[in-house]
Amino acid sequence: MPELPEVETVRRGLEPAMAGHVITRAEVRRPDLRWPLPERMAERLTGKRVLSLRRRSKYLLTDLDSGETLLWHLGMSGRVLISGQVAGQFHHGHPLPEKHDHVVLDLSGGARITFNDARRFGAMDLAPTGGVETHKWLVGLGPEPLGNAFSDAYLAGAFAGKRTPVKAALLDQRLIAGLGNIYVSEALHRAHISPRRMAGRIGAGRIAVLAPAIRDVLTEAIAAGGSSLRDHRQTSGELGYFQHAFRVYDREGHPCPTDGCDGTIRRIVQSGRSSFYCPRCQR
Repeated sequence: MPELPEVETVRRGLEPAMAGHVITRAEVRRPDLRWPLPERMAERLTGKRVLSLRRRSKYLLTDLDSGETLLWHLGMSGRVLISGQVAGQFHHGHPLPEKHDHVVLDLSGGARITFNDARRFGAMDLAPTGGVETHKWLVGLGPEPLGNAFSDAYLAGAFAGKRTPVKAALLDQRLIAGLGNIYVSEALHRAHISPRRMAGRIGAGRIAVLAPAIRDVLTEAIAAGGSSLRDHRQTSGELGYFQHAFRVYDREGHPCPTDGCDGTIRRIVQSGRSSFYCPRCQR
C-alpha cells in the first residue's frame, strides 16, 4: 500500500494540472471501489473549480469551490495518471481507456486525470470542506511526521508506558499519520533501534535520534518519487526510485550497510507484517 512519500509524490504531480482549473467533465465508470462511491459524484464534480490539493496521512484531499472536498485513497493498487498536458512545445495526447480506469476527470487546462485501480481497494468520497477533518477516514489521525506538531518530545510522550514493540507503535496511525512498513523499517535502522524493543523502554536520547531519522527518510523518499515495488507510479507513469536506496527493507540476507557493522539483515514477522533489521547494530 502506498505510504506517505508515494501519496505526497502523487499530490505534487497533480497540483499543477488541477489547482485553479475547472473540472469540465467527470466520468464515473462504476458505482463502487472498495466502498460505494458518493451519490451523484460525476454531477457534483463537473463544473467545479479545484481550489487546492492537500494530503492528510495517506489520503489526497481536493478542495472544490462548491464547498466540498474530494477525498482519495489509493489502496493497494490505485494509480493516478495525467495525460493531455502541454509540456513546452509538445502535447501529450490521451491514451485509450483501460479496463481498470474507474474515474476520469477532464480539466479546463487540457489535462485528464485518470484513477486506475485493478484490485479496487482504493476509495473516493465527497465531504464538506469545513468539516473534512472529522470525516471517518481522517478523524483520530495523529500528527504529520513532517509537520510542526511532530517532534522528539511528542514522540516521547506517545511512547510513554507503551508495552508494544516500537515497530507496531510507529505504524499506529493514531500516534503518527502516514507511516508504513517500509519507512518504519528504514527509520529504525538509521536510529539503530530494534523493531522488537518495547516503545515505552526507549530513552529520550534514542528518541531524539529516531524522530529526525523518520523525517529524513520520508524527505529523501519524496525527493526520489517514492518507492515502486509493485503498483506505485508517479502521475507521469514513471517509477519512484527510493527502493534503490533501501538499507534494510526487503534485503534479507544482505550485509548491513552500517559502517563497521558485520551483521546480516534479518526478516521477522510482527503482527502479520515483515520487519527487516540488523540484529547486531539495532538494539
